[in-house]
Amino acid sequence: MSISPVAQEVASAARLRGRLLVLAAAVLWSTSGFFAKAPTFESWPLEQRGLCLAFWRALFASLLLVPMIRRPRWRVALVPLALCFAAMNYTYLTAMTRTTAANAIWLQNTAPAWVFLLGVVWFRERIQPGDWSLVICGILGVGFILLCEARGEQWSGVIFGLLSGLCFAGVVLGVRHLRGEDAAWLISLNLLATAVMLGPLALAAGPWPSGRQLVYLAAFGMLQLGLPYLLFARGVRSIAGHEASGIALLEPILVPVWVFVAWHGEPTYQPPRWWTYVGGLLILTGLLLRYAGSLRAWRAPDRGGRGSAAPDAVPGPRPNPASDDCSGTAQDR
Repeated sequence: MSISPVAQEVASAARLRGRLLVLAAAVLWSTSGFFAKAPTFESWPLEQRGLCLAFWRALFASLLLVPMIRRPRWRVALVPLALCFAAMNYTYLTAMTRTTAANAIWLQNTAPAWVFLLGVVWFRERIQPGDWSLVICGILGVGFILLCEARGEQWSGVIFGLLSGLCFAGVVLGVRHLRGEDAAWLISLNLLATAVMLGPLALAAGPWPSGRQLVYLAAFGMLQLGLPYLLFARGVRSIAGHEASGIALLEPILVPVWVFVAWHGEPTYQPPRWWTYVGGLLILTGLLLRYAGSLRAWRAPDRGGRGSAAPDAVPGPRPNPASDDCSGTAQDR
């Protein structure tokens, strides 16, 4: 059955909006190094720094999103999602404190390979030719950086970084599976669960933040974590899970930029090595190969009548492009 031109245009616009929302989330996520590497936290013990950062960041992020909850609803699938979310926050920030920022962020970005495999096998997401270039270039880029960065580094930081990538893949797939739920409720619950699970350990082992540190932590949670996850939850409902993770690979490319701009004059600043640029170029090449074709398809619908509505189509409720409600869907379950 052919798809009408109006339906093609609506579906194409929805996918484009989803990609732009995920892109905005990636830019905000990329400020993690700016906050985690801030000199103001150097007074915290290294052993507890990652745990404390994860707790306070989740707590402040939840304060931003809880007032936006509109339709809370309990689902059993929320449990594994919350566990993956809490584990991802802890393992990522622990990796960032035990190894270089480049190691931590690139290790976390092994997630697209996991998402691609699990999304295709579990959710039966459709594979497009450009997806292979994105995944292959991404794996080559991340693998090259890992090969160079991991030499001589503490294996605990490397292990935590790899675990954060696996947990991030679980978060992407979990959010996509629950895409029909209220986005603010979904993310707020995950953040609160993270704060509850990590809070007792962080408060017992870590120092109490100073006034300046509280300001940094509030911005860390609200701007770097809370807001981008809301944007990501909206965007991932209209594009495939592995595609969303592919766009999010722009995050590690920008992480060293913000760290350099803010802290290059500090004694503790470590500039990216040459292999970081090589790996980033490989990843960027995959993104360009994938989305240059998507942009051409969006501008010029398929002459066969199917247009650009079909490639990323997946079962389940779709977001309503005409609605400003972050949780609005064409079919509420």
